This record gives sequence, structure tokens and C-alpha cells, in this order.
Amino acid sequence: MPSTISPLADAFIEGWRTYQQRLVIELRPLTPEQFTIRVAPNLRSVGEIVAHIIAGRAFWFAMVLKEGDDEIAAMTKWDDQDQPVRSPAECVRALELTWNLMEYALFRWTPAEQAEPIILPWIGPEHPITRAWVAWHVLEHDLHHGGEMSHSLGMQGLEVRLPPPPPEH
Repeated sequence: MPSTISPLADAFIEGWRTYQQRLVIELRPLTPEQFTIRVAPNLRSVGEIVAHIIAGRAFWFAMVLKEGDDEIAAMTKWDDQDQPVRSPAECVRALELTWNLMEYALFRWTPAEQAEPIILPWIGPEHPITRAWVAWHVLEHDLHHGGEMSHSLGMQGLEVRLPPPPPEH
């Protein structure tokens, strides 16, 4: 893998990459029925949680940062109420596509591009964001909702290894 100019950034990206790999490993064998598991009627199902992770990635990278193509941009709608239920295989593919896009951007952006102010119309110029902030925000979103997914499956007795165990030394 390429490297950034920061060992800290490299460690964060490597950790996120490992988390992404574990997420895919955990989701790939799930059945469509397991994708419907929810901990309460008013909470998202496992499949809805995963679609929400994908939609979040697509929104921030495609719509806000203008990365990716039309296929990624279409994923911003995956967690809308009127969208079809996605299969585990579709979600795994979308997680891989969005990860590849994000990882490429994380290594491609220069420090100046990472720090460049971005004005969002719904927030206004008083609170500009940066590409670095978007990367952090999407990472925290992945971790939060990955934990939610893990909890939902774990309550049904399915073993989920998110986050991955620490590396052996």
C-alpha cells in the first residue's frame, strides 16, 4: 500500500482498512433473512444499517467531495425509505467499491487538499469543513454503525468479530 507523509495517518488508514475487511468478512456469509434482523421494531435492520453505512460513505465522498462516479453517487440513496432491500452480496460489493474510492482519495490528497476549507450550503461559511474532517467523520460513522450491526447480530447469537482482534506480536 502507498504511504502518506504521516505515520499517524498511515496507522489510521491501515486500521480502517482492517475494519473494512472484517466488515466484509462478517457480512459475506449472511443470508437475506439474517439481513432482516433488528433489535427492536423501531430500529434499523442489519441490512438497513449496512445500507446506511454505504449511503453515508457515498454522500460525503461523492456528493460533498465530488469523488467517484455515477454508480457511487446513486448509493447516496440506499438508505432512503423507498429504496429496495439490498442483498448481502450487493452490500458487500458496495462496501468494497466505496472503500476503494475512499482509500484512493486518502492517499491521493495532498496535505493542502486535506486542509482546504469546504463551505457546505446547509452549514454556511461560518463553519467550513475540510477533506480531513470528512475522512474522520466517515470513519466514526463506519465504526458507530458497524458496532450497531454487530450488536444486532450478536443479540441473535451470531458471533461477529468487529473490531478485529489486536495483531499478534
